[in-house]
Amino acid sequence: MISQRIKFQRLCRCLLATITLMSISSLALANDIAVADQYLLIENVDVFDGISPKLRKNTRVLVINDEISAIGTLPKNLPSQLVVIDGKGKTLMPGLIDAHWHTLMAAASFKEISEGDESYLHTLAAVEATHTLMRGFTTVRDVASPAFGLKKAIDANLLDGPRIYPSGAGISQTSGHGDLRHRYTPPKTFGGSPSRWESLGLMSVADGEAEVLTAVREQLRQGAVHIKIMGGGGISSIADPLESIQFTTKEIAAAVQAAADFGTYVTAHIYTSAAAQRAIAAGVKSIEHGHLLDETTLKLMAKKGVWLSTQPFHLEEFPAYFNASQKEKMRLVTQGTAKLYRLAKKHDVKVAFGTDLLFSPQKAALQNQELAKLQQWLTPYEILNMATAKNGEFLRLTGARNPYPKKLGVVAVGAYADLLLINGNPLDDINLLTDPKKNISVIIKNGKVVKND
Repeated sequence: MISQRIKFQRLCRCLLATITLMSISSLALANDIAVADQYLLIENVDVFDGISPKLRKNTRVLVINDEISAIGTLPKNLPSQLVVIDGKGKTLMPGLIDAHWHTLMAAASFKEISEGDESYLHTLAAVEATHTLMRGFTTVRDVASPAFGLKKAIDANLLDGPRIYPSGAGISQTSGHGDLRHRYTPPKTFGGSPSRWESLGLMSVADGEAEVLTAVREQLRQGAVHIKIMGGGGISSIADPLESIQFTTKEIAAAVQAAADFGTYVTAHIYTSAAAQRAIAAGVKSIEHGHLLDETTLKLMAKKGVWLSTQPFHLEEFPAYFNASQKEKMRLVTQGTAKLYRLAKKHDVKVAFGTDLLFSPQKAALQNQELAKLQQWLTPYEILNMATAKNGEFLRLTGARNPYPKKLGVVAVGAYADLLLINGNPLDDINLLTDPKKNISVIIKNGKVVKND
């Protein structure tokens, strides 16, 4: 009996040792897979690095994992599992960055957002995110969308899409650009319910310093890396005149303080000079749109280093839901576009490129064409520099909240490997980028090849 017990104990110890060795081996194997470097070599390419107006001719770029490791001279003893792409003399450039994008509102119509199923809206946003990446936009700065979950899914490689810098809900005063209640609905303070736009997390209405602090802190809690406030009137909103100044100086300063306490900044939707000057005085770091800014305000922005995140708006067919007031506001704003770009260039204002395409996946599909519109005021180099390196610099305003700490928008050692291979030289012909399906033959994001024609 004792002999049988001893045999059983020995057998248990052997089994335990075997299981332990198997577990250790499995863990080691898993760790080997996790830390195995992925090498990608792109050779025979002319490189636009995002900064220099001249191409670096006939060179090669080595990518290890998610970053650029070498340009030109390569390290010795590259591994045998090296993947090579022959660029065949094409132009390699940084991935494009859209500094004013609406992840959810670009993917769905106004009617769908107002009335549609919420889960369906997020599905549309996920589909549009993949389309956005396939147009060559490897990063977007989202200004007013509940994009936190989509960002997380993209970062986890559950679907292909651009890097997202989310602001969460746009924060508006009552009667401001983000207050999209029906006229007969009382405000929350007087017993009303949140609007559809607030319920979806697109907007947050707040009045007074205390409510503004709460609204900002809530977006930061959700994962916002920067904060957007509505500092002046808008085109599509119906209750606020274009020239209205929104939020008091103290309210804006409260938002700025709450964001700064988390290590980031506030940007403000504004068209007019009076609203911009109030926001700048309160500490806002960038102005969205700004099409009616005067020369004095632009000089002030240049002096203080405040960014202008703007778009080449032009008069086009009005949306079907626009009333006479909205049409007139759109006319006024688009009339200011040419002057804005000329004065901003004249006074060396820091300008970021964005598109602000809304309520139509068909319009979103024209994202690249917004680059070509800038040719009226800027050279192809200035446009490409703005949509890559300068936008990458702009994104670093997020400071401690920056979700992607390596450099973006440049082809440089140590930068994220977000790269496009162009069939031709966009520094000679920016219009090449307006047909990404035809002219962008390779798209690499985070070191992963997501398109290779």
